[in-house]
Amino acid sequence: MRRLLTRLGGPAVAVMLTVGPARPAQAAGPAYFEFTDAGRRTAVVRIDDPGTIQHARDLLSGATDQQPHIFGRIVKSPAAYNPKWSFHYDPGTVHFFDVMVEVCDATTPFVEDHLDEAGGSFLPGLFWCPWTSRLTREVPAP
Repeated sequence: MRRLLTRLGGPAVAVMLTVGPARPAQAAGPAYFEFTDAGRRTAVVRIDDPGTIQHARDLLSGATDQQPHIFGRIVKSPAAYNPKWSFHYDPGTVHFFDVMVEVCDATTPFVEDHLDEAGGSFLPGLFWCPWTSRLTREVPAP
């Protein structure tokens, strides 16, 4: 029995050295991206969904050009990561699109200037889909 363990021990150690020790999976955290639109002002969006984060990174790297525009529900309050504006996207609602209905299209400054009207006939349901939005870069977490 001792010889069997010795014989198996060498290959087992070699496999462990090649593969390396098991590492616990890192929890995927949120990612933050700067974007702009026809208003030429920048804002920051927080994205929580790993698949959506990957799509955003693929857009920035040029791996895809599909669904380049941001869509989601806005919250009428500032966020620490987006201090220039009195609103931000609800991170759990952020997605990307190619084509969307006109009723949710507006530039960032227009949303800021008409925030008190958002949720009614302007941006019904607080859904905002700036047709000209484009990611510009990934930014560090605040």
